[in-house]
Amino acid sequence: MASITLHNICKRYGNANISNNINLDIAAGEFVVFVGPSGCGKSTLLRMIAGLEDITSGDLYIGEQHVNQIPPKDRPVGMVFQSYALYPHMTVADNMAFGLKLAKANQSVTQEKVSQVAQALQLDNLLARKPKDLSGGQRQRVAIGRTIVREPKVLLFDEPLSNLDASLRVKMRIELSKLHKRLGATMIYVTHDQVEAMTLADKIVVLENGNVSQVGKPLELYHYPNNQFVAGFIGSPQMNFIPCKVIESSSTTVAVQFINNKTLNLHLDGTHIKAGEHATLGIRPEHICNAEEADISFDCKVNVVERLGDETMVYGELPGLVDEFIIRTHGNTITQENDNYNVGVKAQCCHLFNQLGEACKRLYQEPSLSYQ
Repeated sequence: MASITLHNICKRYGNANISNNINLDIAAGEFVVFVGPSGCGKSTLLRMIAGLEDITSGDLYIGEQHVNQIPPKDRPVGMVFQSYALYPHMTVADNMAFGLKLAKANQSVTQEKVSQVAQALQLDNLLARKPKDLSGGQRQRVAIGRTIVREPKVLLFDEPLSNLDASLRVKMRIELSKLHKRLGATMIYVTHDQVEAMTLADKIVVLENGNVSQVGKPLELYHYPNNQFVAGFIGSPQMNFIPCKVIESSSTTVAVQFINNKTLNLHLDGTHIKAGEHATLGIRPEHICNAEEADISFDCKVNVVERLGDETMVYGELPGLVDEFIIRTHGNTITQENDNYNVGVKAQCCHLFNQLGEACKRLYQEPSLSYQ
């Protein structure tokens, strides 16, 4: 395993900036996920680490080694692509051994490594098959196996599960987590799926328009987003946003008022937000509660109800406030389409963002962070 350091990494194509002064420290053995919407520069950043893209400016270190000018084949990294890219005429064993054969490794050593990796990935009974005889998940495991038999210090994954169906993606996420624990290798994983990021990562790097928006543990980003972009991107379904106006602020309290003249006092650091400023209140769908238990309530017009068994998703609007409002509630809710639903919000569950989208620091400590 090896640490990775990115110092002021930039990537430009002509006048287009793809990555802007990226600074990251990735510890040896860490599982880091780059996440963000399409076009944010996450795959380009991964490819610069692999050596498949030139770095316009900045410095990249793998361990203590400066690798800007080192070609991909000489870097201690292995990469798993979105496409399996298996040789159809070769068996599973030959596909996995191909990199070692190119490196002219000893045949007995090659066979031993392939056998060990195949057993770890539960492919040992499939070594004689060809790719056409494998399922999608099995092919992906072969692609992973082909990479790790070379024993790279760093494993890079570029959206490796995007071609799989939903249930298989869940299984493969679990397998990747187990693999990381077994190998202890440094892993960097690129995805646009924030559920994958939350479930796999030791640390998440959220990218927006080529910039690092926030870096942190999954639950830190969930409970304490730095800005409105991260708040809306992390969490599924995404956070609800309600426009409001600040009427009072201090280092421990912010009072806001809504268009319907209702007010709410929030236990937040209001140092960087002023009275009279327009702001945005954030509340996650799972934090909506009964009006009787809440610090403030809103009338919600229900448009769509999705019953998922153990939970129900309610999609509606807050007339005069927001056109889209999502509620995650228990599976036995009796709410129907076209109902008028009085929903509640507890102040301790709320987030607040200023006009620039920057978050006011939450002073309430989430109990769920105590076991991270």
